[in-house]
Amino acid sequence: MCGIAGIVSQSSDLAVIGPMTEAMSHRGPDGAGIWSDGLCSLGHRRLAIIDLSVKGKQPLCNENETVWIVFNGEIYNFQELRAELELLGHEFDSHTDTEVIVHAYEQWGADCVKKLRGMFAFAIWDQHRRRLFLARDRVGKKPLYYINNGRCFAFASELQGLLQNPEVQREADLEGVDSYLSWGYVPAPLTGFKNVLKLPPAHFLVLDVGPVETKTRIERYWDLQYSPKIKMTESEAGDLLREKLTEAVRYRLISDVPLGAFLSGGIDSSIVVGLMAQVSGTRAKTFSIGFDDNDYNELRFARAIAERWGTDHTELIVKPDELAVLPKLVRHYGEPYADSSAIPTFYVSKITRSGVTVALNGDGGDESFAGYDRYAATRIADKLASLGSFGAVTAALARFLPDSIDPKNRVRRLKRFLSVAHADRPVRYSNWVSYFTAAAKKQLYAPYFTEAVATKNRQGWMEDLWKEVGDLESVDAAMAVDIKSYLPYDLLTKVDIASMANGLEARSPFLDHVVMEFAAQLPIHLKLHGRQSKYLLKKTFADLLPPENVRRRKMGFGVPIARWLRTSSRELLQDTLLSHRARKRGYFNPDRVHHLVREHVTGKADYSFQLWNLLMLELWHQEFVDACAPAVNQTHMGSLVGDAAQALSTSRG
Repeated sequence: MCGIAGIVSQSSDLAVIGPMTEAMSHRGPDGAGIWSDGLCSLGHRRLAIIDLSVKGKQPLCNENETVWIVFNGEIYNFQELRAELELLGHEFDSHTDTEVIVHAYEQWGADCVKKLRGMFAFAIWDQHRRRLFLARDRVGKKPLYYINNGRCFAFASELQGLLQNPEVQREADLEGVDSYLSWGYVPAPLTGFKNVLKLPPAHFLVLDVGPVETKTRIERYWDLQYSPKIKMTESEAGDLLREKLTEAVRYRLISDVPLGAFLSGGIDSSIVVGLMAQVSGTRAKTFSIGFDDNDYNELRFARAIAERWGTDHTELIVKPDELAVLPKLVRHYGEPYADSSAIPTFYVSKITRSGVTVALNGDGGDESFAGYDRYAATRIADKLASLGSFGAVTAALARFLPDSIDPKNRVRRLKRFLSVAHADRPVRYSNWVSYFTAAAKKQLYAPYFTEAVATKNRQGWMEDLWKEVGDLESVDAAMAVDIKSYLPYDLLTKVDIASMANGLEARSPFLDHVVMEFAAQLPIHLKLHGRQSKYLLKKTFADLLPPENVRRRKMGFGVPIARWLRTSSRELLQDTLLSHRARKRGYFNPDRVHHLVREHVTGKADYSFQLWNLLMLELWHQEFVDACAPAVNQTHMGSLVGDAAQALSTSRG
């Protein structure tokens, strides 16, 4: 697990690649390396996990030093691939998975990515071909950002690294901002910055540097197939599921450094911890986060699992004053990002890193085994929509239901469901998962911003995803869309950045592509059985789970942001969103922003998700767009940290 950077340019030199690499030192605290041949420069920060010797140092090359690589991630099947490549005549100098990728590229070219089982973002410079080959893993666990302006092609694991390159201009991309206001993240290929892109998951990029012109091509190399469905008994499917997930856990226990697990107390992380205990036969280290709000606190469920397996368990309560970390999070995420659960994820990563270097988690279980409520809601809505005019009655019914300021209130959730249950799938889904719907944007946007993004409507991105799933059954369709949107750009971005900010590697057995491919082809009733979510998963691993953990309603990794924004963080909210600096951007109608703030802080309505979205957007502008320095300004960030801490301290007084 590491941070990588690179430049391909006729003027490529170490003076630029050095700062790009150093800016990501948190991703690789165990060492650094840079290399250049004058046309291509590569940089690497190392978090040593496999083969801790100097032979694991990157950039790493083949025997004759014509193929060079920088790699971020883990290839879990590298030992099997190494054996296969040795039979084909390849010779190895180290015991690293990195060297396996080099020889796999020599043997199979671009198809090497199809052989890899793991999480990865890597760059290979092929000197003979004058070719740069970039690739990103199937679901997007490892990030990769780049620019390509004709003079320079540059890439990095994080925007912090890329922004050190003077070719990158710190100008907000309004199309990206518009997307962010919808989803709370910016989907690939866009970022928050104009002309800065990210490689989508399951894609590779080839840059061929010719004597006259440079050519670029990007291709998708993998996609989930939801048909044909597997034909076997429920018992047989359960046995195969257990076999595949156990294998995925076993692969992720390969490490030359201490490892543990995030334990939320939910189904997925609990299964992972149970399998870890069974496979390793040792006492695992587990780490959990809680809140001083019972509606968001899962610690007792996590504790039950820890006691069941006798783990060495560590807990932390996250309190409102932990919001002082916001400026640091803004800097690490690098582009607008609105998932407030990044806060507890950062802190659980921090306490976990104090005990281990690698942590397994339960990410991906919901998207493969139908764990979210919206999957059942999608099925119901499809049935209502098929009733024609009767389906439209649901919107009228929604207007008669009372409002609530409690984000977990069931009537409130029902009202949101009914209001768009009759609509087409893309519209319905967008309204359920978005921060600002199309209607809400009309009230929020100032004329300037409306005009600026009018011809760049990224709502169409979500519509395209729904077109891709075609006529899939409703539950499979919703999961397929999530795996190409919410999973990579929200959940996996959150965990990668929060964990790597603390020099911690996070591994996700449920995101093993073999497990995902199996789950995709399971019959729907084995995932969503009536109203029971994760049916086969729960039944197969019932022996690992206390009944109370199985029966309880899914809580999610939520944060009591609504209460915090009314109390301890009220002044931070008001001072940031109602400031002259924020108004001067001209994006939003000031009266509407005032209304959202006033209604929320007085308890008349709950606009916590929208306000958090706006708050993080403004903090991002202040840090990156308003900053004049070409690099991340540490003095500026220190000032922001101090301002945030002072605001929080004042609001508590």
